[in-house]
Amino acid sequence: MTRGGRDKTEDGTERRCLVTGEVQPKAGLIRFVLGPDGIVVPDLAEKLPGRGFWLTADRAVIEKAISKGTFSRGAKTQAQAPDGLVELIESGLAKRVVELVSLARKSGDAVAGFEKVKDWLAAGRVKVLLQASDGSERGKGKLWTPEGARWFGCLTASELGLAFGRDHVIHSALSKGGLADKIIRDAGRLNGLRGQSAIRAGKE
Repeated sequence: MTRGGRDKTEDGTERRCLVTGEVQPKAGLIRFVLGPDGIVVPDLAEKLPGRGFWLTADRAVIEKAISKGTFSRGAKTQAQAPDGLVELIESGLAKRVVELVSLARKSGDAVAGFEKVKDWLAAGRVKVLLQASDGSERGKGKLWTPEGARWFGCLTASELGLAFGRDHVIHSALSKGGLADKIIRDAGRLNGLRGQSAIRAGKE
């Protein structure tokens, strides 16, 4: 543990889920800490001080932790989940993904629109393919996920549009490097909350 009280971790390290008991990489887990008022706080940025406890980024797992009082075991003291905790985590993750995609766009590492995404795919530039969950399946199926790349459908068209300063966006892509790894992490967690598949590799 660091001097500030935070767990000393590095990318690629593993943690145990309080509910499932499974040990897995932190990328698939959500960290929580206990606030001074005894209320559980989701630490999506993994920067809050204090003893951290972890849950798999899955709606059913988090709901079980709430109903079974599992947070008290993780905090080793009485802990209470706030009302609407699952929705709080979901909205927080969605905001993080939108903000990261927006930053990637500003640095030239993200594009939106069917033709631009198609051009990037043809040029081998795509690391992440993001398509709106409420977009046409027929239209989305015309684009493919390159081998070794990741596909996510965790954002709505309006949410994805926020990242590009538009009313709505159906198709977007991110290039290799930059913020891609952070977006993969948080989009994967968001998929767990929204019950969607995180990977669609090699599909044409």
